Amino acid sequence: MKIGFLFPGQGSQTVGMGKDLYENYEIVREIYDKAEEITKIPIKKLSFEGPEEELNKTQNTQLAILTMSLAITKLLETEGIKADISAGLSLGEYSALINSKAITIEDGFKIVKARGKYMQELCPKGDWKMAAIMGLTEDQVNEGISKVKSGFVKAVNFNTEGQIVLSGETKAIEEACTYLKEMGAKRALPLNTAGPFHTEKLIESAKALRAELENYTFNKFESKVIKNLTGDTYYSDEENIKEILANHIINPVQFKKTLEKMLEEGIDTFIEIGPGKTLSGFLKRIETNKEIKILNISNVETYKNTLSILKGE
Repeated sequence: MKIGFLFPGQGSQTVGMGKDLYENYEIVREIYDKAEEITKIPIKKLSFEGPEEELNKTQNTQLAILTMSLAITKLLETEGIKADISAGLSLGEYSALINSKAITIEDGFKIVKARGKYMQELCPKGDWKMAAIMGLTEDQVNEGISKVKSGFVKAVNFNTEGQIVLSGETKAIEEACTYLKEMGAKRALPLNTAGPFHTEKLIESAKALRAELENYTFNKFESKVIKNLTGDTYYSDEENIKEILANHIINPVQFKKTLEKMLEEGIDTFIEIGPGKTLSGFLKRIETNKEIKILNISNVETYKNTLSILKGE
């Protein structure tokens, strides 16, 4: 068995996430308590009770998802379950880097708090939106957005076969969605995010994060992590990780390539770790081999389920 961990990003958050895991497992409680102690943000209340509009603020969202994902990885570690390769979607890449021990858990909370703050506070003024386009190729999406006249829009997340995410000004996104539906898009779905993420519009956020990262030292990787920037290459100890993470905010995410790379490397058991099943859904659209296990852990039931499958019970 070769295990791959998949870590979700912003947009997968939901009020109530992580609550039953927190109530049932001491190690999960320890991670949530540590997260709050380090960040001074009420992550438990935001995650378990909301309100939704507070949870959806960029800084809060990022810390809530990170904390839940890391708590689950610690839970899996108690059972001796570790990843051979891990990857995350956007914010999820930080969960993967912390899981690989390249970043300590304490530093991870501090860095992601700063990242969320800069993405929220240094986001240019305006009305921004992201939307997922289903059922068109990359070329078709680019053709559609080239017709947009009402403002800035860009294709930024290449998630799976037939799903590409747009980022930009709300009017421009809406105009693009109209064109793309006329071209045959099955759906154009607004996302639960609050900025023109993964575009050059966040250059000030990227610069601030780059300066912040100078305060941290990274460690040797204990397991492989695939980069969002390329989708098909690993981080290495020699690379300038700080530069990559700053660029990460203003560049597209190549997640389809990431999943294909994991399959090429022989990963036969995928575990999505955190709220939702979005990444599992992406994988199912790429991989039809029934022998590949696609699991997810988002609550006590799915955790127990995953354990019994991994242990062959």
